[in-house]
Amino acid sequence: MTSPFFFVFLFSSLLIGNVDANPNYKEALSKSLLFFQGQRSGPLPRGQQLSWRASSGLSDGSAAHVDLTGGYYDAGDNVKFNFPMAFTTTMLSWSALEYGKRMGPELENARVNIRWATDYLLKCARATPGKLYVGVGDPNVDHKCWERPEDMDTPRTVYSVSPSNPGSDVAAETAAALAAASMVFRKVDSKYSRLLLATAKNVMQFAIQYRGAYSDSLSSSVCPFYCSYSGYKDELMWGASWLLRATNDPYYANFIKSLGGGDQPDIFSWDNKYAGAYVLLSRRALLNKDSNFEQYKQAAENFICKILPDSPSSSTQYTQGGLMYKLPQSNLQYVTSITFLLTTYAKYMKSTKHTFNCGNSVIVPNALISLSKRQVDYILGDNPIKMSYMVGFGSNFPKRIHHRASSLPSHALHSHSLGCNGGFQSFYTQNPNPNILTGAIVGGPNQNDGYPDQRDDYSHAEPATYINAAFVGPLAYFAAGRSA
Repeated sequence: MTSPFFFVFLFSSLLIGNVDANPNYKEALSKSLLFFQGQRSGPLPRGQQLSWRASSGLSDGSAAHVDLTGGYYDAGDNVKFNFPMAFTTTMLSWSALEYGKRMGPELENARVNIRWATDYLLKCARATPGKLYVGVGDPNVDHKCWERPEDMDTPRTVYSVSPSNPGSDVAAETAAALAAASMVFRKVDSKYSRLLLATAKNVMQFAIQYRGAYSDSLSSSVCPFYCSYSGYKDELMWGASWLLRATNDPYYANFIKSLGGGDQPDIFSWDNKYAGAYVLLSRRALLNKDSNFEQYKQAAENFICKILPDSPSSSTQYTQGGLMYKLPQSNLQYVTSITFLLTTYAKYMKSTKHTFNCGNSVIVPNALISLSKRQVDYILGDNPIKMSYMVGFGSNFPKRIHHRASSLPSHALHSHSLGCNGGFQSFYTQNPNPNILTGAIVGGPNQNDGYPDQRDDYSHAEPATYINAAFVGPLAYFAAGRSA
């Protein structure tokens, strides 16, 4: 019997006309990783390919008498927010672990990107005993300026959490990033891998011992930008799940059990990690046949049933062109993250010949792969307005992205500082950005599949590290020739 999902995808492909069904996934994979070079903070290396960027944030940490140089700017601004940066690192690491064998030469580029983040996160975790640094740069002041990172003259305020001002969410996410990365480097740099894992254990212990949300401790310095809206229990589960995978220590399995069941979300993002934890833990139920993790496999499948369009419990909207539509602000972050989970769970299903039910419908792995492919292809230009939402990919892509460094003259061409307000002349122009931030995926179209390509429309026009990080896995899957 033909799966009902076949007709859904057949119909949605007919809706958007006769277009090339297979974009160049290898090119997209390469560019999705190149993008991170445009987000680098700190002293740039000789091999920097996006040459319109230069070194920046070279005194970061000095306000607290520590070295916090490096890491990534989160999106189109010049702030280092560790909560989304750590999630970005975890997702890049998961991509390398799950899809590394399919990435070819891009695996080394992924490792470089991961290490750029983990070198910084290690500094944040190790610089001061009893303290975890969680960000650099005053976001409220930064967002009032439109200036290149190389020119920054806004306060590089340093933010931290401690036993008296806890941040279980950001600490557990940092632990997840370091633990996941420790496995990426295990065979290629065992000394670095051991340092990552030892630090991950310490940071996770801090998250467990001193409970509290970092947004309660840091308030307007992180809210509304990266408030921990979902609380910190999801990060505790997620962080412990990564430590369990990295160590196989039953301590973490028992801790996860002690947390009890989590929420039943229909979303996965830098804020809400439950669905990611369920898929990660379900790996043990499916691949290791460990019945202790059966409840997480069930939770992962309940999540997927809320995503699939024809499922009786679906709570996910789709645009007429076939794109998942979750929230108006930066919707593609949810699309890429959820697509990663769909592709990964399908991979586990295929390797164990597993199926499950959504109501009376039997779900086979290819139902998940078909939906993943539809999302990937849509982002790469197979959509009603034939717009690639990856900058520099295809002939029609966003030209006026909400990104300071991309929109302002390169430091190499204009070495004089533009100051806090000098850049607004470029911000308000209709001219395309002078510097192409190759590989950047923007927030994406609206619910009507429209995209105005306006620089001031940050909900749709701003790229972010976590949009790209989650997209690497699915791109690697399809680049290796896997499809439904």
